[in-house]
Amino acid sequence: MNKQETAAKIKAMISENLRIPAEMLTDDAALFGDDIGLDSVDSLEIIAGIDDLFGVNMTGVGKEHFQTVSSLADYVVANA
Repeated sequence: MNKQETAAKIKAMISENLRIPAEMLTDDAALFGDDIGLDSVDSLEIIAGIDDLFGVNMTGVGKEHFQTVSSLADYVVANA
């Protein structure tokens, strides 16, 4: 699976699980902070969702991989 397909699946999962409007989830929007405003509880949902979708364990992964949908997709593609 390429990065673009992975990012699309991650966006759909975040939109569904965290009830974030899909149009807000661009590849480079900051997930935590001013753009989307997720918190640490939301990060646990993302970890569980990525494990379910891709079989990639993100427990204990550095926060640099959680900055944007693009950085999440990079991590998944590199570790799937």
